[in-house]
Amino acid sequence: MDKPEVRVFCDGGCRGNPGPGGWGAVLYSGSASKRLSGFKANTTNNVMELTAAIESLKALKKPSVVTLVTDSNYVVQGMTSWIRNWTKNSWKTASKKPVKNKELWQALSSEASRHDVTWVWVKGHNGHPENELADHLANEAMDRRGPVPG
Repeated sequence: MDKPEVRVFCDGGCRGNPGPGGWGAVLYSGSASKRLSGFKANTTNNVMELTAAIESLKALKKPSVVTLVTDSNYVVQGMTSWIRNWTKNSWKTASKKPVKNKELWQALSSEASRHDVTWVWVKGHNGHPENELADHLANEAMDRRGPVPG
């Protein structure tokens, strides 16, 4: 049976770094679409970027062919390059330090392993409609759930 094709656009951010954060995602498969978002009271931009990708993949009910688009070089580089060495080196960086957000990287790797994922980077805040929508959903989650610092 052919796997469904899904396009995922996800984004995360926070106000302050660390600070209250949100993530958003839009998933498209054929004519269907789904919007997801979430909030965390005290977090970092990178944690929210990873969470957006994890939750997007977790939302897929069956193994799929996924194009995951994000404005996070951290996520794309991590999944296409760095993670191979991290796992080979017992989750240590090239400078022998523990990998930051190890549990999230492991969760993302686990979710991604169920699918055939192509990781795509786009420049953020540059008029890409789906990336702007994911950013809007992340900001909306922060607006709904947490105070704005300052």
